[in-house]
Amino acid sequence: MSTIGNLGNIVDIKELNRRDILMASIAASALTLSGCASLPGLSFTDAIRRMMTLSSQRAFAQLLQPGGFYDDQLTRIALPPQFGGNSGSGLLSRVLGSRAIRTQLQQQMNRAAEKGAERAAPFIADSIKTVGIQGAQQIVRGGPSAATDFLRAGIGTNLIDIMAPGVADGLKLFDNGIISRAVESVAGFDVGQLGNDLASRASNSIWSAMGREEAIIRANPRATNDPLLIGVFGVGNG
Repeated sequence: MSTIGNLGNIVDIKELNRRDILMASIAASALTLSGCASLPGLSFTDAIRRMMTLSSQRAFAQLLQPGGFYDDQLTRIALPPQFGGNSGSGLLSRVLGSRAIRTQLQQQMNRAAEKGAERAAPFIADSIKTVGIQGAQQIVRGGPSAATDFLRAGIGTNLIDIMAPGVADGLKLFDNGIISRAVESVAGFDVGQLGNDLASRASNSIWSAMGREEAIIRANPRATNDPLLIGVFGVGNG
């Protein structure tokens, strides 16, 4: 991930500790689910929650790293249509007149998404512990991202609302003037709209990352060394 002058270097050092603390808290929340592996029976509901927890942990471990969104083609957030290239107003053409500038703008926006993800991670961890699970057997036997899809449907647009303030802070924090100039050059567009659009796109990226991790776990549950996941999802994967 690129930094923005000396300010970017300072931010990176501070954010490293914040990310470490956040990931530690997410891991700690998963301990409330760990005891069920020792039960003599196999609970589909417990296994689904464990699946959701592990896939979210792995997804956020990647997304909360510097460049976590931008460096992954699956989660990278594209420029919004309003910044779609050299077409448009003369000012927009001047602001985004080179590929290097457009790349820098996209990187800054993806960094802002990381700030939204910091707020999303504990929210999803809490949601996993409280969401009511119906049709557990169908989820277990479902497609590669069935558990993630179920959780996403249960949370709905609440995740976007949770992320939006963090994204807004990120847009301010990582702007070296390019973001604000680009927004000002588009008639009828403002930073608030950009923040909402970015929060929605970042939410999609988070669910995509979780779905990918779930698919990996389902394909080879033995690699998790988790007796519950192996017992429930390991049939046919021996």
